[in-house]
Amino acid sequence: MIIGGLQKFSLLDYPDKISAIIFTQGCNFRCHFCHNPMLVLTHEVGKIKNISLKDKGKEKGQALISEAGLFHFLKKRQGKLEAVVITGGEPTMHKDLPIFIKKIKELGFLIKLDTNGTAPEILEELIKKKLLDYIAMDIKAGEDKYEKIVNSKVNFNKIKKSVKIIKESKLPYEFRTTLAPGLLNKGDIEKIGRLIKGADKWYLQKFMSATDLVNPEFKNKKPFTNKEMEEMRRLGEKYVRKCQVR
Repeated sequence: MIIGGLQKFSLLDYPDKISAIIFTQGCNFRCHFCHNPMLVLTHEVGKIKNISLKDKGKEKGQALISEAGLFHFLKKRQGKLEAVVITGGEPTMHKDLPIFIKKIKELGFLIKLDTNGTAPEILEELIKKKLLDYIAMDIKAGEDKYEKIVNSKVNFNKIKKSVKIIKESKLPYEFRTTLAPGLLNKGDIEKIGRLIKGADKWYLQKFMSATDLVNPEFKNKKPFTNKEMEEMRRLGEKYVRKCQVR
């Protein structure tokens, strides 16, 4: 596994659990508003500030973290952390993801996977092998805008298949959509809503502009107002059991 970063502690990323977050390196999307360019863009590798596990937990600027160092850290956190969140980048790009997760599960941690849904076959495998405890999938747009938003070619049938797999998984899950002005509007909320209709949870995420982004033209662009976000949330709640802004 190519590990691009580690956050030692989080109370927010796995609902109601104390977790650590592992960031995998590399992504098959180039979303304009992505605030992790150091994990997505090859020329940005080395700029991320991570924890150097080779030095047993000392903080240090480092592009990649060894698996051995990571597992040294996790073993020391047994009984203190409850869960591990695996995010990216896009974790399902890595062929060794099932083996990697199995090793973490064997240490007694719950696993949450963040994914863009482009590899439904990997999702199916992980669910079948009982390697996941929570799934979060980013839904970027309706079919007509997907490639524009992610700035990459997309097999939309795979997106739809992943949505179906997740909804039928019997695992806790959530769908998430980042709302960036100029890219999405109220009409897009309706299209996404129809795609995930009947889902348990859908979070509408406010665009973060005051940071490095994959597309620098979006830096410092004004996000939707709280009022606009609430209007879109009301549209979204017609399609799912719970729709919230965060």
